[in-house]
Amino acid sequence: MPASYAYLGPEGTFTEVALRRLPEAATRELIPYVSVQSALDAVRAGEAEAAFVPIENSVEGGITTTLDELVAGEPLMIYREVLLSITFALLVRPGTRLTDIKTVSAHPAAQPQVRNWLRANLPEAAWESAASNADAARLVQEGRYDAAFAGEFTAARYGLEALETGLHDAENAQTRFVLVGRPARPAAPSGADKTSVVLWQRDDHPGALRDLLGEFASRGINLMLLQSRPTGAGIGNYCFCIDAEGHIADRRVAEALMGLRRICLQVRFLGSYPRADIAPDGARPTLPGTSDEEFMAAADWVARCQDGRF
Repeated sequence: MPASYAYLGPEGTFTEVALRRLPEAATRELIPYVSVQSALDAVRAGEAEAAFVPIENSVEGGITTTLDELVAGEPLMIYREVLLSITFALLVRPGTRLTDIKTVSAHPAAQPQVRNWLRANLPEAAWESAASNADAARLVQEGRYDAAFAGEFTAARYGLEALETGLHDAENAQTRFVLVGRPARPAAPSGADKTSVVLWQRDDHPGALRDLLGEFASRGINLMLLQSRPTGAGIGNYCFCIDAEGHIADRRVAEALMGLRRICLQVRFLGSYPRADIAPDGARPTLPGTSDEEFMAAADWVARCQDGRF
């Protein structure tokens, strides 16, 4: 497997900045790709060891392009995550004034994060989506659009200047990025982990979602993300992308996944990996009755009952 990481490019994206925060990135060739799909396909095709892509932001929720790519196609697995605080700059060709701007561009996930600023300052400007924020800057450089929302650090790379900086509608906005590779054995539990899965219901009936969530709730597992995505099989047909606290090596998580495997049409395991938001000593304590020791003690009790040793 090539010692390279694919990432959402071109150079100068927030994705590249977040990727370079991974210590192992210093030992890999970092290759920009034009889209999330092409970066993940590079991993599936064996052209890259892993891909680094955005998956969630704190303003708009899940990045649907990434979620849909992980839901469909040849299975992939998440190994790491990185959180990056996001603020935008309005990048323009030198000499451009605010009153000159008729078109603006950025990745679709950026629009909800600057919507109010745009309405207040450029109400007549037409929005044009780009494959990434850095790609929008490149298109401004080429004269396709008048301005781009991107990181201030992107300006020098494309010969632009920042007309406005520190732009965001929500304070402390963050984007979550994940390192995705081919399926393999998950890393050992860190003490503060997250497990990601995709669930498909067997059929649509009253309480169906409650039944799925009950497998987590009954074992004291907190959910961190729950997002429905259409399956493509018609209106009303959805699968559910879920992030849950814990690691598949934890007994409570393993038993929840076994329960889901029994009642779901399909379960896709997307990985167990260290959380980026807390250190192991800051992890939420397990609820009474949900520790590995208590699960093992309960299993031992059942075994003794079966042997007539109770």
